[in-house]
Amino acid sequence: MYTAMKLNIRRRAKKRLPERIKQALMVPSAPNQVWSIDFMSDSLVDGRKFRLLNIIDDFNRESLAVEVDTSLPSLRVIRVLERLISQRGKPANIRCDNGPEFISHKLEEWCNDKTKQITLQFIQPGKPMQNAYIERKNGSMRRELLNAYLFNSLAEVRCLSEEWRIDYNEERPHKSLGYQSPLRYAEQYYQGTMNVSELYPQTANEILSKIEESRLVDKIVEKPKDD
Repeated sequence: MYTAMKLNIRRRAKKRLPERIKQALMVPSAPNQVWSIDFMSDSLVDGRKFRLLNIIDDFNRESLAVEVDTSLPSLRVIRVLERLISQRGKPANIRCDNGPEFISHKLEEWCNDKTKQITLQFIQPGKPMQNAYIERKNGSMRRELLNAYLFNSLAEVRCLSEEWRIDYNEERPHKSLGYQSPLRYAEQYYQGTMNVSELYPQTANEILSKIEESRLVDKIVEKPKDD
């Protein structure tokens, strides 16, 4: 019909990404300086696809969250970040790739909000190793969890992912952390600084019960009493 009427088919213009400048992989000197976020995907036994949103703190490689669902749009990403910020304070930077959820205007507006002021650091397209910290964690999760089990439901994926995340944070030694687990490395850091109010400014004027909402702060600040 279009040919007979000598009409041109309207071609959808490809969205061009702004030029991404290569940035050296920053080695953070304290928590909440840089968080890295990335997606993984897999499928259930019945063939249904699901996705996993991984978030880590680059400082001690701590896995902050593993969100699982069939769809994880930008609003869901923001919701997970909001939950983490309420628990442990906001990051100064977030490193991510150029996936549609990360380049959306919603995430950009959320980061630029006056109460946030978080810098999005985009890696160059096709250069996943520019986000090496979380890529390494993704590789471990792929080998030890996703490739090791058959999942029948999303509930099963969520349960096993959370068990894996806790073990990764509390028991897994990392060569780059002096063969310590992420939480042990963080504990050592806090014991050296003993300045939790500076690292967690959102808790500086809160009551003790508010401070206890952060699991990481609990492990560091509340020391067991001797009998």
